[in-house]
Amino acid sequence: MTDLDLLHFEQLKKDVQGQYLKEYTPSFDDISKWKGIDIIYFQEDLRKKAKGNISEKSFYTYFKTSPVTKLPRIDMLNLLSIYAGYDSWYDFKKQHLFAGELLQENENLEDEDIQELEKIVAESPELQKNEIQPEKAENNTLENTDLQKSITENQPVNKTAPTINDIEISTTSPKKNFFKKNAWALVTSVLIAITGLLGFKDVLFSKTYKYCFTDKDRGVSVINTLEIRVIKQNESPLLYKIKPGECFYYSTKDKNIKMQINAPFYEYLEVNRNLENAPEEEMIELKPDDYKMAVNYFSVKDANGNPELLKQKRNQLENLISNNAVIYQVYDNNTYGIERLDKQKYITLVTTPTTSLKNLSVIEMKKDKGKIISIKFKIASTDEKNK
Repeated sequence: MTDLDLLHFEQLKKDVQGQYLKEYTPSFDDISKWKGIDIIYFQEDLRKKAKGNISEKSFYTYFKTSPVTKLPRIDMLNLLSIYAGYDSWYDFKKQHLFAGELLQENENLEDEDIQELEKIVAESPELQKNEIQPEKAENNTLENTDLQKSITENQPVNKTAPTINDIEISTTSPKKNFFKKNAWALVTSVLIAITGLLGFKDVLFSKTYKYCFTDKDRGVSVINTLEIRVIKQNESPLLYKIKPGECFYYSTKDKNIKMQINAPFYEYLEVNRNLENAPEEEMIELKPDDYKMAVNYFSVKDANGNPELLKQKRNQLENLISNNAVIYQVYDNNTYGIERLDKQKYITLVTTPTTSLKNLSVIEMKKDKGKIISIKFKIASTDEKNK
């Protein structure tokens, strides 16, 4: 990558911005100031004209900063060049040459040269290695010669019988030595066993309970990720997140359990159980909140661009959401983490037919006096393939 490549990329961003402004009117003409719904519309136009997509994270990385300090991947450069009306990134640079700039017809020539050199080296015969055999020293064993030979065949041998004391010493001495040598090992083993028992006493004496969750009205698994807070006396709450359709497993040696269960589309539920007589498996019913369910349904419902259905969808959302509702969109990047929308902007977003709405998911929703007063949502995005 050269400094000229970075300058070319800044040119390309201007061409991309100009291409989009030919047909659309975003909140700002400057592409670096786009956010939220402007980015969604741009992604939709990019998919339609260039048959590809860039993630929201990549947009913030390369379009929110000017000038950039690093170049995007070649597939993203080609995609943006095609959107701006060129055949490829190479074609774009070729038509925007700076004074004295030369482009190689094959920019990967250097890599191919390196690969060719590696192939030549790999096919070359290996150098012969001279193996030096170490000399083995001969060990000449010296024969033991008797310096004095004596004939004892005819000499008398005086044998003495062992005494009782000698027998007792020979039998008791090994036992004493064994206990002396192994006493510390035996004591250490006992201490390790006791320590292990104390360390794993919670596991040894605890019991595992299984809690599954179902929609009370529909008799199916809940459609949201659940947040379960286990309240323990004199301790901070323990927070668990359970995915839709999964059960909650909890191991404890306590005699009671207290759980606070929250889900975006269901009413808050607090569960208290005496575990002395409680079953090990239990199905807990959650009552759906009809208002929250309705808002979510009309937010993600596909009207297929039908004007009448879109109008009906807007009216339904108008009636369900408070005029003073606090609405936040959460992003998957560190540059721009959250954005606040008013009621009308949210309704416009969810009633405009785009493919991005398929990825809309509600994180949190609050209701007061029959109206939705708070919505927190996100539109999930994925980075480009083969990253």
